[in-house]
Amino acid sequence: MDIHNLTTMTHFILTGLSDLPEVRYPLFVVFAIIYQVTLLGNGAILLAIGMEKKLHTPMYYFLANLSLLDIFCPSATVPKMLDNLLTGNNSISFLGCALQLYFLVALAGTEDFLLAVMAYDRYVAICFPLRYTLIMTKAHCAQLIGGTWAAGFLNSLLHTVSTFHLSFCKSNQVNQYYCDIPPVVALSCSSTYMVEMLLIVLAGIFGIGAFLTTFISYMYIISTILKIQSVEGKRKAFSTCASHLLVVCLFYGTATFTYVHPSSSQHSQSRDRLIPMLYGVITPMLNPMIYSLRNTEVKGALRRVLCH
Repeated sequence: MDIHNLTTMTHFILTGLSDLPEVRYPLFVVFAIIYQVTLLGNGAILLAIGMEKKLHTPMYYFLANLSLLDIFCPSATVPKMLDNLLTGNNSISFLGCALQLYFLVALAGTEDFLLAVMAYDRYVAICFPLRYTLIMTKAHCAQLIGGTWAAGFLNSLLHTVSTFHLSFCKSNQVNQYYCDIPPVVALSCSSTYMVEMLLIVLAGIFGIGAFLTTFISYMYIISTILKIQSVEGKRKAFSTCASHLLVVCLFYGTATFTYVHPSSSQHSQSRDRLIPMLYGVITPMLNPMIYSLRNTEVKGALRRVLCH
């Protein structure tokens, strides 16, 4: 097995949707519409924040970065999937697969860290309102944003190098509609122990760390809101973080079903291919809808932008 190297495999076959030839063109139309809605929705959020001066605050600065991620993340996988559906050619080059995996993991990881930063921002705003402007300065916000992007892309670089350093001499059929770590590692004919250990360690440090930051922030937020005497005060405080809380639940819910669901012998392959579509395609489309429907300031800014 040791004689095999990175040149053994020149391309991969993405089999995620190849067993549905009869609905290939309807699926193309559906995913093309979803992708366009995702681009338009997140683009509108970016435009509204950019044009509305009163939205030039840390909360909306972070939201703009979330919208950028929700544009970039599906753009790493959906165009190739649409091309596969339209042409019937499901192959992807070795380098193309590596790049797709790198950007997908980097952008998803960055979004995970960003949601933790947004939770911290809401924690400071609700628990320390008088000190908020002193803590969340422009410089501090820039450091937080820079840190999330750097951590996401560095984390992905480690995973990508370790994954594609493996020897691939088994089947070249990736059981997914995009290149991701689990289905690519499954094709290796060399030991995957180090890759799996790296995945567990980094997921424990970064993933669980980001989740705990979000969870603990919201525990303090909820505790502070419950101490407010007036009903109007509680409603006003909760409304500032309700949209973010919904996005967090959607992100972690779909991510859990994608990567942590228990294996099952019956229909497991179909399920393993369908569930990630919620995570990688549907969620980025829903996020701008959640913010535009739940947030009156974003709604008003969008209305003014559309009128102009």
